[in-house]
Amino acid sequence: MNTNVQNSAALAGRILLALIFITSGFGKLTGFDGTVGYIASKHLPLPQVAAIIAVLCELGGGLLLLAGFKARWAGLVLAIFTLAAGILFHDYWNADAAAKMGQQINFWKNVSIAGGMLMVFAFGPGRYSVDKS
Repeated sequence: MNTNVQNSAALAGRILLALIFITSGFGKLTGFDGTVGYIASKHLPLPQVAAIIAVLCELGGGLLLLAGFKARWAGLVLAIFTLAAGILFHDYWNADAAAKMGQQINFWKNVSIAGGMLMVFAFGPGRYSVDKS
């Protein structure tokens, strides 16, 4: 495959993957009290600290991914964060019948996004990035 095509695809992939994290992180930041409340509703410890971690991972990691700066490490952090979020917040195996399908879809979307983040970790952000790798 042509190197320019590969690097263009890596850039497009990074942008598309980053968008979900940037928009989610910004939403958590601007709706911080709601984020804390949702985390608390899952009976997790220190919901304010967890909300700060979520904003840093999503917004910070998403911006790093978008720019392609420290993208491998951002990809690894976002993969771990996304898998943890899927397990903790989209536990379809515990959901009631009405919510089961939606939670199952969201869980597997998280797993798939984590796979994309592991690809960034493994192969880097491409030439069209701050890291240029």
